[in-house]
Amino acid sequence: MTDNDAHCHELVADCRLRAATELFAHTWDAVVLAALRSGPRRRRDLRAAIGGISDKVLTDTVRRLLANGLVNRQVHAEAPPRVEYALTKLGRSLVEGPMEALGRWVDEHGDELLEAQEAGETPEAQEAQA
Repeated sequence: MTDNDAHCHELVADCRLRAATELFAHTWDAVVLAALRSGPRRRRDLRAAIGGISDKVLTDTVRRLLANGLVNRQVHAEAPPRVEYALTKLGRSLVEGPMEALGRWVDEHGDELLEAQEAGETPEAQEAQA
């Protein structure tokens, strides 16, 4: 166990793992990040690409991603001003790393996950069946 691991176990609120997993606590964060994977997008294009997201939720999500250093906001000096959002290096590493791995996991196990959710299975019920 490293010093960082020991610190993480003592002060869970300060744990880097917790900070990283909180990136997935908001449903739309991963969706917006995935929508930016193909390159910079203007706000209206981002909203159209996602579908089903309200303007307020998109605003809150983009602000949160900006604050976490995952997305940057580029203002182009035009009339009217054009604003684009893009992944930062950190954001791209998240999208091409853990999110891509999660996508592979979903491809492999997504049906099982949905079936279990539909059946309302709990770990206790599964143990009782074994």
